[in-house]
Amino acid sequence: MPDEPWGDGAPGVLTLPSGRRVRGRGLSKPVPAGQRPTFGLYLLGRAPDPVPWQSRWVRWPDFRLPTDRADAQDALGEAWRRLDTDRVEVACAGGRGRTGTALACLVVLDGGHAVDAVAYVREHYDARAVETPWQRRYVERFCST
Repeated sequence: MPDEPWGDGAPGVLTLPSGRRVRGRGLSKPVPAGQRPTFGLYLLGRAPDPVPWQSRWVRWPDFRLPTDRADAQDALGEAWRRLDTDRVEVACAGGRGRTGTALACLVVLDGGHAVDAVAYVREHYDARAVETPWQRRYVERFCST
């Protein structure tokens, strides 16, 4: 585990079905006070600004789907694997649509059912997460791609 995992009540932290924790956030807002990530997965239409921790960028335009779905699946798999050793942050500009979609995919990787993953993220992270019908379908089909 990381030196100190994400705190249970830390802003944006989602506890996955296995008990692992991941933080979602919007990059348009300031970095929350407290613990810093040790790995970030950034979902943006353009390359993100540099950060002082390890990171990976997936080209993912706002309100859309990843431009390279194989790269997105690989990046989400890497983020999920790192949850055992890193404080992982997943973020897009607003922290809801793309971030919520990615968090729902992490729920699926963590053993959750794809058809229930969006509801899980909306209940435990943000009620407005996963903003479009095609983002919901992406989650439902995530492990079959």
